Amino acid sequence: MRLIPALLAIALLAPAEPLPVRGIHLAAPRPDETDLALRFIGEALPREGVNTLVLEINYRYRYTSHPEVVDEPALAPEDLRRLADACRKAGVRLVPMINLLGHQSWAKTTFGLLRSHPEFDETPGKYPDNQGIYCRSYCPLHPEIHPVIFHLIGELLDVTGAADFHAGMDEVFLLGEDDCPRCRGRDKAELFAGEVTAVRNFLAGRRARLWIWADRLLDGRVTGIGKWEAAENGTARAIGLIPRDVILCDWHYEAPHPTAPFFALHGFAVVSSPWRKPSVALAQLEIQRRTRVTAAPPVAGRMLGMLQTTWVGFGPFVRAYFGEEKAPAAQVAEAVLCFRELFAELRRMR
Repeated sequence: MRLIPALLAIALLAPAEPLPVRGIHLAAPRPDETDLALRFIGEALPREGVNTLVLEINYRYRYTSHPEVVDEPALAPEDLRRLADACRKAGVRLVPMINLLGHQSWAKTTFGLLRSHPEFDETPGKYPDNQGIYCRSYCPLHPEIHPVIFHLIGELLDVTGAADFHAGMDEVFLLGEDDCPRCRGRDKAELFAGEVTAVRNFLAGRRARLWIWADRLLDGRVTGIGKWEAAENGTARAIGLIPRDVILCDWHYEAPHPTAPFFALHGFAVVSSPWRKPSVALAQLEIQRRTRVTAAPPVAGRMLGMLQTTWVGFGPFVRAYFGEEKAPAAQVAEAVLCFRELFAELRRMR
């Protein structure tokens, strides 16, 4: 019984220091939304206390090294330069993002990389119109894949001046497939870890840090979390194979699974990532805060904070935030509410 007052005392005496990462993830704006994006970065992000913006660009940028991969509508270099300048003025760390490995398609649409380079496909010639699969993947062992994606990453780092890059790598279901002449029979954990390490090493050469989503490093069966927010296809063992300086974004949307301390205990800096449910976001924040207070210093210092995800498009989210969307869709309204409530609590911790 005496433990209960002690635990309460720990909570009450918790330091109110800001978390190092107080971020939001958004799809990149369309070119005609650039002015809206500049207003959101300059006005809303400082007001809410946001210090990190993960901007998912993918192939919607006018790459000069590989113009064949561009998906329209695409941002011009000047558009992205203006967004990066606005972030610097607002005191916001900009983290450009390209979904790597998985998420190379959505529904019937194959995105720029595999549309223009079908030879990179993990399942070449299979699944016409992407029927029967979630998303396509590229083959991490194709000898020509890395020169292409490293050129793309390098362009984004050059134009933004960013020192961080997010490579996605979530929900990778097609990996080590029998249809791939290079990957068939290979250990999926080693394939996944090899791709993470290759991207990390390229970024290290540019003095930049790699961020990825963390789901493929959790065992969905052992944890009971399942195959979406964790992995059931053999990649979880990669947690022991990748460099410890990769920043993990631990996303959970339906329940606040206590996995962030698990990653910190394994030596990784970790950011908790909610989406639509304020109760889940605030519980994830409490796990971050409590671990920073109670864990040994090395583990406490790896709990970096929060990254609110949105998944509803840049324009709909921002217009709804500003009250300029007449009838926002339910998921848009939920994401905005979660963002507001999470950052209200983060500001109380400052």
